[in-house]
Order: sequence, then structure tokens, then C-alpha cells
Amino acid sequence: MLPRIRPLLEMIRFSHTLFALPPALLAAVMAWSGDPPVRFRWQDLAGILVCMVAARSAAMAFNRLADRRLDAANPRTQGRHLPAGTLGVGRVAVFTVVCALGFVAGTLLFWPNWVPLAASVPVLLFLLGYSYTKRFTLLTHFWLGAGLMLAPLGAWVAIRGSIEVFAWPPVLLGGGIMLWVAGFDMIYACQDVDFDVKKRLRSVPARLGVAGALRAAAVCHLGTVVLLLTLPLVYEKFGWIYVTGVTAIAVLLAYEHWLVRPDDLSRVERAFFQVNAVVSIGLLGIGLLDLLVT
Repeated sequence: MLPRIRPLLEMIRFSHTLFALPPALLAAVMAWSGDPPVRFRWQDLAGILVCMVAARSAAMAFNRLADRRLDAANPRTQGRHLPAGTLGVGRVAVFTVVCALGFVAGTLLFWPNWVPLAASVPVLLFLLGYSYTKRFTLLTHFWLGAGLMLAPLGAWVAIRGSIEVFAWPPVLLGGGIMLWVAGFDMIYACQDVDFDVKKRLRSVPARLGVAGALRAAAVCHLGTVVLLLTLPLVYEKFGWIYVTGVTAIAVLLAYEHWLVRPDDLSRVERAFFQVNAVVSIGLLGIGLLDLLVT
């Protein structure tokens, strides 16, 4: 089975689940430790893992299907599996459906309350809808960020067992994640600025140019740091360890912007994949450490 599964995992860049999973796990730990605390259940942890992986896999595979003609026309993406013929449309479509059904089934199997199941289809449609946003809105980067924001919000609601999306801890954490993702997606999109302009696709680099997009990304990342530093004001279990860790994350984000410059995009991949993976895992690490120590 491995030779058949491997191209699918490579297509969806399965290893990049790291970007989305740690914030969801951090929100889960915050929900268990909240006021009042909620009893830990292994089913909650398993459900988060299964649903996160299934939802992200479905969204990534659908994105490859929706963009396969654009990918074939873009020199940077011509080597992807669908344009290159390594994978067929039918096989990827089946994979997308299986992952989508796995996400919905996971919300039914792992949680006794009705909220996750009721939200599963709207959430899935929102995630899949991202694949078409560049065709009609400049907010495509924020749509992607909002998709990842749903991970900590969903984990919080699923564990607390009620609709608490307006509880401040998950809202601030989710907002920070949204701006973080939107910012680094703007940086990544700078690689395709000429192609986006040529195809009349909506992206911040196509509208503002590379320099303008990098400035907009910096503003988003500043907003990320502000929201993450505000979180201890509404979630008092976080203290100096968390604040120190977020300060280190701010330094990492500044380093990411130092790596990428308007006249030098050669280090975008390094900034996107390496620095952001450290940011995501680091956020989870400092949150867990602070809760364990205090």
C-alpha cells in the first residue's frame, strides 16, 4: 500500500499538518484546564487528531484538484502530481471524498455532544471554498488563516461541550493564528506575483507588489504577537513562561521577514517551512510548559 499512498501524502504535504495541529492541541489543553476544568478523555485527543488530519487532507487534495490547470500553467508548480500526471483526477477525487467523510464521521464517533457534528459540514465547505477565493477576492490569505483559526476554536467547543466560540481564550488564540497564517501566506504568494497578475488572480502581492505584500505580512504578524500577548489577560493560567515564549516567537517572525526581501525571494521556502514550523510547535510547547509548571 505504501507506494500507492505515498504520492497522495506528498501531494497534500502531509508533514505540514504541523502548522495546524499544535494550535488545536494547545486549545484542547486550555479547554481541559479552563474554569471550570473538564475531565480529560482520550477520545477528545483522538478526535482532534483524526478530524484535523482528515479535514486538512481533504482541503489540500481539493485545492490541488481546483488549481490543477493553474498549476500546469505556472512554471513553479508544473511538477506537482496532477499537472505532471503522477496522480489522476479520479484518484485524488476519491481521496478527497474519503477524507471529507472521515472528518464528518470523526465528529460523530469521538464526541457525545451534537455541536461538532452539526458544525462539521459548514466547516468543511468553508475549508474547501478557500480553493476558489483567489479568483474573486483579495482576502484569500485571510480566508486561509480563518480556516486554520477554526482548529483551536473547534477543539475548544468540542471539549467544553457547548457553543463557546465567543469565549475570549479561543477567540484570541484563533485570531492570532489567523493573522499568522495570513501573513506567511502573503510571503509565500510573492513567488507567484507575475503569474497572478498575468492570470488576473486576486492576491495581495498582485495588488500591492512584493514590497507592499511584505509590509502587509509584517502588520499581520505584529497583530499575531499582540493577540498572543493579550491572551494571558483572559486566560490567567498563562504567566511569565508563556509571555517569554511569545516574545521569542516575535523574534522568530522578525527573522522570517529578514530572510525575505523585495529584491531577494530565494529564501521564501526556508522562511515558510522551517521558521513557521518552529513557531507552531514552539507555541504549543510554551503553553504546555507554563501550564505544567504553574
